[in-house]
Amino acid sequence: MLLLGLESSCDDTAAALVRQMPGQRARVLSSVVVGQTELHASFGGVVPEIAARAHAEKLDLCVEKALAEADLSLADVDGFAVTAGPGLIGGVLSGVMCAKGLSAATGKPLYGVNHLAGHALTPRLTDDVPYPYLMLLVSGGHCQFLLVHGPDRFERLGGTIDDAPGEAFDKVARLISLPQPGGPAIEQVAKAGDSKRFALPRPLLDRPDCDMSFSGLKTAVLRTRDKVIEQKGGLSVKDQADLAAGFQAAVTDVLAEKTRRALRKYLDHAPDVRTLCVAGGVAANKAIGHGLETVSRELDCAFIAPPLSLCTDNAAMIAFAAIEQSQLRGPDDLTLSARPRWPLDTSQPAMLGSGKKGAKA
Repeated sequence: MLLLGLESSCDDTAAALVRQMPGQRARVLSSVVVGQTELHASFGGVVPEIAARAHAEKLDLCVEKALAEADLSLADVDGFAVTAGPGLIGGVLSGVMCAKGLSAATGKPLYGVNHLAGHALTPRLTDDVPYPYLMLLVSGGHCQFLLVHGPDRFERLGGTIDDAPGEAFDKVARLISLPQPGGPAIEQVAKAGDSKRFALPRPLLDRPDCDMSFSGLKTAVLRTRDKVIEQKGGLSVKDQADLAAGFQAAVTDVLAEKTRRALRKYLDHAPDVRTLCVAGGVAANKAIGHGLETVSRELDCAFIAPPLSLCTDNAAMIAFAAIEQSQLRGPDDLTLSARPRWPLDTSQPAMLGSGKKGAKA
């Protein structure tokens, strides 16, 4: 099976070709990702309308480039996989309409994929991890502990009840006058900082579950920053570095402790292979990765972190997820809808509330 995947849920436009041969591991034949950082830089965050227009302009070019890199044509492709949600609705809609056009023009099947399932199944693509495994999905818009039982069966053990870590990194970066995206900026500046100078909170560690909160931590950084400015008349480079280091250490501590609790719940299932996997852009942070790896060693679990190119948003994970799920379901038709919200575990109450558009997470 050879699928062309499309991804456009946020600010990365992506296309990829993934092939699965019988009895063999899937292979990524090409993967093209075009970012939009420069388009949104002056706004301090992703502007949905600008993102949607950029996706519409770049999707066909990404498809052409992915096909060229794999030395293939549309005639060679068996079907099309596309992120159908969750995400910024304009971007998701751009990808879905492009995939529908390709499917209608070629008469080949169309598969709508949950973006979060793409991340959650990436360890199967990169390391052929057997089910069940524990996945920490930690990114700009999401943070969840998932027990991955199969291609379409995900059990949520916990997650953030407000800001996702990546969102908190972006907001804190703005508070201390660092550029966007906030994650890499804070990680770089924190190298020269003293993480113990400011006493920042570790939210929800007094609760025994696996849920997390990062909004209060962001507010604590704001108040600490304001106090420093009031005392000194401004924020020095050293103050900036110490705030960044303190914030990063707090996020790392919370994620490490909550991961420890999630791992213990996972191990109650007595899996034959004990595996902790992590995916999402925040997983690229070395301090956070080291903290998670330390916890996995403590509990005698393997630690799997896909390479950065497959950890952040990409279309290879979407194509692979469709290949995995195609064994359990048929393709979608041209009534496939773009969905701004699409929780993986629908058996549990929404963590962030819900409305007319459905549960947020």
